[in-house]
Amino acid sequence: MKKLIIARENVDDSHLPSNLHPVIKQIYANRNVFNAEELNNSVATLHDFKLFKDIDKASDLLIEALKAQSQILIVGDFDADGATSTATLMQGLEMFGFKHLDYLIPDRFSLGYGLSPALAEQIVQIKPDLVITVDNGISCIAGIDILKAVGIKVLVTDHHLQGEQLPNADAIVNPNRHECDFPSKSIAGVGVAFYLLIALRSVMRDLGYFEQQPPPNLANLLDIVALGTVADVVALDANNRTLVHQGLARIRSGKTRPGITALIEVANRNAARLSASDFGFSLAPRLNAAGRLDDMSLGIACLLSTDINQARSIAGELDSLNFARREIEQGMQAEAQAVLDRLAFSDDNIPDAICLFQDDWHQGVIGILAGRLKEKYHRPTVIFAGGENGEIKGSCRSIEGLHMRDLLEGLNTADPHLINKFGGHAMAAGLSINEQHFNDFKKAFDAAVSAQLSEESKRCIVFTDGELPNDCFTMEFAQLLKQSGPWGQQFPEPVFEHTFEVIQQRIVGEKHLKLVLKHQSGRLVDAIAFGIDVKEWPDTEAKFVKVAYQLDINEFRGKFTLQLIVRELEKVH
Repeated sequence: MKKLIIARENVDDSHLPSNLHPVIKQIYANRNVFNAEELNNSVATLHDFKLFKDIDKASDLLIEALKAQSQILIVGDFDADGATSTATLMQGLEMFGFKHLDYLIPDRFSLGYGLSPALAEQIVQIKPDLVITVDNGISCIAGIDILKAVGIKVLVTDHHLQGEQLPNADAIVNPNRHECDFPSKSIAGVGVAFYLLIALRSVMRDLGYFEQQPPPNLANLLDIVALGTVADVVALDANNRTLVHQGLARIRSGKTRPGITALIEVANRNAARLSASDFGFSLAPRLNAAGRLDDMSLGIACLLSTDINQARSIAGELDSLNFARREIEQGMQAEAQAVLDRLAFSDDNIPDAICLFQDDWHQGVIGILAGRLKEKYHRPTVIFAGGENGEIKGSCRSIEGLHMRDLLEGLNTADPHLINKFGGHAMAAGLSINEQHFNDFKKAFDAAVSAQLSEESKRCIVFTDGELPNDCFTMEFAQLLKQSGPWGQQFPEPVFEHTFEVIQQRIVGEKHLKLVLKHQSGRLVDAIAFGIDVKEWPDTEAKFVKVAYQLDINEFRGKFTLQLIVRELEKVH
């Protein structure tokens, strides 16, 4: 879909520190940074753990379990947030002296998401004293009832939205449960797990546990917390930016675990120059590949490994799985595109919603496919793959202006027989339906999206921070931009716009456009546009192009050069 390049209107930035670079200052103001405190990424600025509802109950449960050295089972999820959450509690609780710790990740293909009744029946056979859910649990009513019925205590830590009913757990720590005053509603599951450990340390300090020994240094976990936060694509509000900043700082200074070191190596990243985008585009996909195609326990084992050689071996397996995942995804994308091509979409007749089902699509990859189609067509998308016993599983991705989980809840309220189960966030959700209900679901989904989506929301716009002054078109300013982050979801990396003269253009790697562009200052600069439409480019008649770009530094064989990452190209005639 054709994207419009539009510069944001600059807003008043006088409330921000005068010692900031004027361009950086305006970038912050455009991202609704209201005061200097939001730019302070020190640990001291993190929100108070006491603002979490039930955090005292949760701490009491853990103190009781520590005194009794109870059997604790951590129930995670099969994505990167679930993996990092599980690893955070496994290592964190061990630091406090817990001896009997284990974890369990549901098989996404046979059991699905969360603490389901089927998984609960398995847990009953294991006979733990306390189950702690991470990145799931808030909607696991029936599964938790099964555990409680046999006397197993349950502590839920989650960040997904609460439904009409809360589970019958002993404690529920979730910023998105009703009446919870914790301000960062966008904190990831791994962040909630980290805060649970902060609360536990505070209570243990008050009880005198650390009079003979120093308290655990929870900062050692921030590299995992940062990775999981970025991987889950949660909004980087000030609190999340602090968590990510602190984790990145540890990694860049060499204070990270073997597992993350191995993931950085296998992804060919530079640890000393790692950015939040490297988490999202290089490390997280490899970690996620385990849960998508195989067993997320492999990813958790990588994060928990204390031996660099073992970690490298596991990271190599994860890299191979990620390669296989890409091949599966490309095949599915081609099949989906063939369906869409038959519908003859053009920029003028794209439907309000996209809903596709193919029985042999891979359940572990449908979320990525939904995301790809959502990006291409700028429409809410749901992709279904075949399941078992007549049930099919779907993954949804949304655009700004449409809250996906709320939409599914509305469909479920209107017709309780349409959806078997659902859950998620504003921008992403998952669900299961009976295959025989697919056509009815598609009609209801299309109608609900059309009713809620405004014409403005349908416009696909690349917002930029305007044109860079000539004296900022430098390596030094590019480095300053990187240091001014971390950038991410709802705190986007700065994008600038400019009309360049095209000096060279060629396709590399079959689908990427490599350009040499001439800036108005006379400077030549390399640019790369990933995933370009090869039917449209190269275009020898395009002498000038308007480019929306990110200012980047390319490293090749130890040499650093200025490079533009192209977000959108417009031919200038």
